[in-house]
Amino acid sequence: MNPSSLFPTRHKALAQQAAQACLDLLRSARPPGGSPLNTVLEMANTLELDRRTARQSFVVRSHGAPQRSTRISAWPLWFSTDSAEKPLLYLHRCSSSAQLCAVSAETAARGILCNDSETQTSPWPKGADPSLALWLAHNPHCLPFDPATGAEAEAIVLEALQRLYIEGQPGFYYLALHDHELQLELTPEQRQAALQGMYKVTDTTAHPAAGRVRLLGAGRAFAQVRAAADLLQRDWKVASQLWSCPSYTRLAREAAAAQHWNRLHPGQERRGSHLQRCLADDSAPVIAVTGYGQAVAEQLRPHLKAELVALGTDSFDAARDPRRGRCPEARWIAVLALKSLADAGQLPMQCVEQAMATYGLP
Repeated sequence: MNPSSLFPTRHKALAQQAAQACLDLLRSARPPGGSPLNTVLEMANTLELDRRTARQSFVVRSHGAPQRSTRISAWPLWFSTDSAEKPLLYLHRCSSSAQLCAVSAETAARGILCNDSETQTSPWPKGADPSLALWLAHNPHCLPFDPATGAEAEAIVLEALQRLYIEGQPGFYYLALHDHELQLELTPEQRQAALQGMYKVTDTTAHPAAGRVRLLGAGRAFAQVRAAADLLQRDWKVASQLWSCPSYTRLAREAAAAQHWNRLHPGQERRGSHLQRCLADDSAPVIAVTGYGQAVAEQLRPHLKAELVALGTDSFDAARDPRRGRCPEARWIAVLALKSLADAGQLPMQCVEQAMATYGLP
């Protein structure tokens, strides 16, 4: 069932009005700062405490955080036939796909679901069972994001309000939130590109350059990717193009949809994708890093002509490396970037061996 069909047409205008009030308030408020988690919490507090939106939105906190709203226990009533839909910002802490599936069912797959599980002590990467990332990637109702910065998280929440409640699109947005602060200002062009899945942060230069790679990072892993770019430039004179990728899944889905359309319309102009527009005009190796399992970044492989090295928390052998289960470190990212250049014949393999010895890697 299309979730939007749960709400009578006569109530959709009220939902649009409520969402517009939320958007107007959030856009006019002091821009939230800090980590993705703190940014979303500030936005939630703004919606709850301002009288213009207090009764036009639902902020649900399901993990024991201070509850300022007196309406939280009654929020499921917006599913009743005589109630208008309201923007829903659901702050939860789900560590498994089963828990997230239950939350999704509770909301009829509508709303903005924000998970801060990775801020908690856990044996799993990002505080979540590996199945959760796969469930997100393969759930057609879900558009998952893993923002690296507060600016990215703010842009995603605002877009979700626009697409879900103003435009009435089906499904729900999912944000994985961490509390690591990483300052990165976004231009309007970068902000729009981030919503499509990736945007270029910078190009590092090396004179003379011994080679060039493209480094992609999502969420908290982006900090390690940026540090790896510094190592490559400083120690090996390798230039890097640095990209933040808030959603590998959105990139892969759009590229797959374009590929499918082109296959069915061979006589018409080919459609492209944001991923291909960003990366297809270059043959430099691509190293894509995620704090989830490697399969999340592997989604890009069918849509790239350049060599792809996908790295995740399961990319290393536990018997050889006790870091297995963590986000790949900058040293490993740098070494594997050098290896990709060596495989392409741009660097001698001795550079890779020297880098592993220099960085104390097994």
